Amino acid sequence: MSKKIIAISAGLGQPSTTRMLANRLTEATAKQLVEHGEQADIEIVELRELAHEITDATLTGFANPRLQHVLDSVVAADGFIAVTPIFKASYSGLFKSFVDSLVADALVGKPVLIAATGGTVRHSLVIDHSMRPLFSYMQALVVPTGVLASPHDWGTAGKDGLAKRVDRAAAELASLLAGSGTGRGRDEEFDMSSETMLAAARP
Repeated sequence: MSKKIIAISAGLGQPSTTRMLANRLTEATAKQLVEHGEQADIEIVELRELAHEITDATLTGFANPRLQHVLDSVVAADGFIAVTPIFKASYSGLFKSFVDSLVADALVGKPVLIAATGGTVRHSLVIDHSMRPLFSYMQALVVPTGVLASPHDWGTAGKDGLAKRVDRAAAELASLLAGSGTGRGRDEEFDMSSETMLAAARP
């Protein structure tokens, strides 16, 4: 059985670390789904390619066919992965404008994995203070582990920590999609709180 997962990347650069993180999350989720006896049908959308359409929809209240196809795909998907760069301690305007284009009940009850890229590990706070409330407001089922990737995480010193967070979040999403809850239990050896991440990044 196949589970449809759509991921959006709101990165503005090309190449983009935001897209790189989206790739890692979708790959990890597909791998975890196989362990549940499920296959993954993955679609990754780069919002930068839809920037004009998203702006037009914001101004007119109507999405053109190209953007509407993506909006419909989000509604129809079994799971949703949302990845944004962090600007001024919050998600990007392009990311928020896309979310605003979704119909009000698009994400109700839908398993959602949230992730972000930022210039410092301190931006990890944005996951829980900006992104999680946004998707909670939309009544999505947000997985417990949010993933923040800073420049530290792309280097040798931080790659293991990022890999653990990616795998944990992907496992939670895959477990929800397979109907097994988040698969989370008490794990004293795995603490990826904001405080732990900040401590790990200090020289």
